[in-house]
Amino acid sequence: MSLLPSRFLYLCLHFLVLYFQLQESQQSSADFRFYIENHTRNPDDLSRKQVRIYQLYSRTTGKHVQILGKKINANGDDGGKYALLVVETETFGSHIRIKGKESEHYICMNEKGKIVGRPDGRKQECVFVEEFLENNYTALVSAKYKGWYLGFNRKGRPKKGSRTTQRQQEVHFMKRHPKGRADPLEEFRFTPVTKRTRRARRLKPNAKRN
Repeated sequence: MSLLPSRFLYLCLHFLVLYFQLQESQQSSADFRFYIENHTRNPDDLSRKQVRIYQLYSRTTGKHVQILGKKINANGDDGGKYALLVVETETFGSHIRIKGKESEHYICMNEKGKIVGRPDGRKQECVFVEEFLENNYTALVSAKYKGWYLGFNRKGRPKKGSRTTQRQQEVHFMKRHPKGRADPLEEFRFTPVTKRTRRARRLKPNAKRN
């Protein structure tokens, strides 16, 4: 009879320890999730950044996005100095800032959905999120104004973000390297396997035997 209270007390302590361990694990996972969401929405200067230089080819105009200063259009020529874009990619997610290499102005979207160029790109209005589409194009949606995309009409003029959707061709872009410049990573692309390459692989051992 004396063993029953001790066993009951042991079971109670055991369940109490398990309860606190479960609460601690849930709290730590919630804190980590909040940390990720906070840094994704508001990336700071301490985050590791990747900087690349390329052009944005507009599907509607057949030319490139260029930053002339406060004015931005999609009428830039391939290799034009105002069409060279410095793209800063944040560590968390696909958040990017786009700056003109020549003008040193960032592409930003104000509260009215208007596309403007600003010399300071640290505000959330100058951050866009990359969305990779099935047609190999890329869409850039504002990180601050959800559902508002960077887009240009057929004349190369910016469209208001409130009048854009992901399905519109005006918001479709393709990353291109400047004319005459190749990406050094292209040297390490995998060679696709075709019937011709399979045949060449089968013939190589026979050639060595002869």
